[in-house]
Amino acid sequence: MTILNVKEMSCNHCVERIGKVLQAVGIEHSINLEGKTVMVEGDEVTVNKAIEELDDIGFTATRA
Repeated sequence: MTILNVKEMSCNHCVERIGKVLQAVGIEHSINLEGKTVMVEGDEVTVNKAIEELDDIGFTATRA
């Protein structure tokens, strides 16, 4: 599991957008709005894909 910080995530709408995009590409994840984090299950390739997908929808994700 890799934890990504997503500082721009500020509301449930953000959580929904992030969840939909990660689910659409088959990435297992869990989202913590309060902590502004996304936990990604998978290898380095999967984590990099998650970061790219979040970037594509306007969120900057960095490894915790």
